[in-house]
Amino acid sequence: MNNNHWIGGNRIELLENGEQFFPRVFEAIRQARREAIVETFILFEDKVGLQLHAAMREAAQRGVKVDLMIDGFGSPDLSREFIEGLTSVGVKVRVFDPGARFMGQRLNVFRRMHRKIVVIDGERAFVGGINYSADHLMDFGPKAKQDYAVELTGPIVGEIHQFVLRAIALGGKGAGWFRRRLKLAPPVKQSHEGDAELMFVTRDNRRHTNDIERHYRAAIRSAKERIVIANAYFFPGYRLIKELRRAARRGVDVRLILQGEPDMPIVKTAASMLYHHLLHAGVRIYEYCERPLHGKVALMDDKWSTVGSSNLDPLSLSLNLESNVVVRDAAFNSVLWERMDHLMQHSCKQVQAADLASEWSGWRLVRSFFVFHAMRWYPALLGRLPRHVPRLTPAEATDLATRRDTGLSNPTGGATQTEAA
Repeated sequence: MNNNHWIGGNRIELLENGEQFFPRVFEAIRQARREAIVETFILFEDKVGLQLHAAMREAAQRGVKVDLMIDGFGSPDLSREFIEGLTSVGVKVRVFDPGARFMGQRLNVFRRMHRKIVVIDGERAFVGGINYSADHLMDFGPKAKQDYAVELTGPIVGEIHQFVLRAIALGGKGAGWFRRRLKLAPPVKQSHEGDAELMFVTRDNRRHTNDIERHYRAAIRSAKERIVIANAYFFPGYRLIKELRRAARRGVDVRLILQGEPDMPIVKTAASMLYHHLLHAGVRIYEYCERPLHGKVALMDDKWSTVGSSNLDPLSLSLNLESNVVVRDAAFNSVLWERMDHLMQHSCKQVQAADLASEWSGWRLVRSFFVFHAMRWYPALLGRLPRHVPRLTPAEATDLATRRDTGLSNPTGGATQTEAA
């Protein structure tokens, strides 16, 4: 259960892009003594996926209990050899809602398992937005993603560990069984590793449908000096936009870092529809122009910050399964501010009202009317979509491993296609 409470005594370190994240995760798996649990939306069979594959195999062969959970929509094209290379040495590979294809197309678009979590021995955890694919490395080229994660030690890891164990049990048995039978061993008591107060916040389609958005709004309401939000897919609900406008009007320095070179053009189009509304209230908007921005981070004033998997768009806020770490720590806030400030100064273009003046004012009014009402009502409308509880299916029981043989895979286009979810 996600209790949304502050836990002190933790150490937290910001990891930027795959260059910092992947070596740390792979080494942690190789050093695991008892258990390694990995949840991810995207796992591709490229050089990064093969390194993860090798680390998990090595750990399993040493007797470590290794669990891998992937999403059926985000990771659809793994070969039979890739999966059997894991299961043959004892790795438990589970697929969240594998779904079926119709004429080669994936139909299981909504309510995805979008979390990115790693827990090692119940003592070390990683949470963030980075998937296991080569497009999170700089040598991928102009489409390499800019992204963030955190490494955690301390008492918060016990809560994250319990959460992923429940996710495995619930996914395999169903909600009724979970309520009646699930009993987990108490979390391993962790010594204090640092001074950071942390909260592990998740979003699901049952009891925690708006927890992440609620924490964002509360922090925005409390902000007195500055708000910086860097988010890849930005089209939040009306209430969050209203809080940002109110903060700017009361004198808070509100800055948004959004995609200027998006992986999908519709992302920039959707966000830009809000620009007039935000700029008019005094919000400053920066477009990150070096390559696609994939981060989901924010900071408020000099202590509060968050890093995780949740975008600020309809899919993340109203449909997907997400996880964020919320932080109260001045030192971490300062590090994150330095990284964001560097982006704004060296890699972003600030959007000015004059840049938008060429648009016909009548069209702008019409568009603003429809955007306003879309933001106001989409959470309720999306919430009416079926709330089935997708099961975790052993990989060998799905058709993931046969799709390359049937010509239904799309390994080259998958990264751009799937991460929109």
